[in-house]
Amino acid sequence: MITFLQDKAVLFMKKKFLNFAINCIKESHPDYDDIKIAEMRYSLEGFYLSFTKLIIIAAFSLILGVFKEMLIMLVIFNVLRSTGFGLHATKSWICLLSSSIVFLCFPLLSKIISIPLNFKFLLGICSILLIYIYAPADTKKRPLIKKEKREMYKFKTTIKCIFLVILSLIIKDDTISNLIIFGIWNEVFMILPITYKIFNLSYNNYKTYILENNLG
Repeated sequence: MITFLQDKAVLFMKKKFLNFAINCIKESHPDYDDIKIAEMRYSLEGFYLSFTKLIIIAAFSLILGVFKEMLIMLVIFNVLRSTGFGLHATKSWICLLSSSIVFLCFPLLSKIISIPLNFKFLLGICSILLIYIYAPADTKKRPLIKKEKREMYKFKTTIKCIFLVILSLIIKDDTISNLIIFGIWNEVFMILPITYKIFNLSYNNYKTYILENNLG
């Protein structure tokens, strides 16, 4: 009963936030059509869910003494995620659990291990190749329909990955260097077809969308 009430409260708060934000957007941008509003609602929902989960993860990172490391890895990951995209968990609790494991365990690990430079170089080259091949990766709710946009996102994500790999190799601080590598590979994992298969999610959703809507 308590869990049910908690879920209802979470859904109520999310709904209130989204309605308020969308109403503000409609007032300031009355020219936006339904498609644009739907896209913004999707983005805002993602922001809201990410923010609420971040509060929980941040609290635990403070307890574990890895708050700074967690933030660094989160920034690295989101730099690539912003154009490389990737899968989303189908349930909120799965996202919270997996995010907590990644953004708490890897920052802890980054402080206690030392990755040899030649192995970092190998990881970096592999990550660049995988980003170039598989980014961007879309979702069923947000298929990347336009070829020009997909190519632009691929280019931007690859360039950012190259820059981050170089940074991880030249930076002197082992912990920060490790966090950059972990952040990169977290995004790589999110865009791989095998990851989509593991979580039973459809891959290259834009192809299905184009076929179903006769846009080919």
